[in-house]
Amino acid sequence: QVQLVESGGGLVQAGDSLRLSCAASGRTFSRYSMGWFRQAPGKERECVASIGCGGGTRIYYADYVKGRFTIPRDNAKNTGYLQMYSLKPEDTAVYYCAASSRYSAGSSDGLYDVWGQGTQVTVSS
Repeated sequence: QVQLVESGGGLVQAGDSLRLSCAASGRTFSRYSMGWFRQAPGKERECVASIGCGGGTRIYYADYVKGRFTIPRDNAKNTGYLQMYSLKPEDTAVYYCAASSRYSAGSSDGLYDVWGQGTQVTVSS
């Protein structure tokens, strides 16, 4: 299995941008689909975005991030990203990346095999 390590979280102001990274090690990253999830205090974990394995087709975005977030991946660097623009206070959460051996695991967290440790994103108003 791959191991995942997120980085890039922090405290930003509303309207700012932030890029989260998910570095993978242990197996060929391109063979895994990847997802980004978040969990705010008192709320359930939700899928923000996901991308299929290989060339990165089958991209999913939650409605509330469409047009603001993108989920590129660089298989040569074994790294996936969550690029976030126009951040809002309601985007404040712990963000997790996850990997699945399925071609495209989509938005269902139960289909993901490996999870990172999470990184905090706080957006002030």
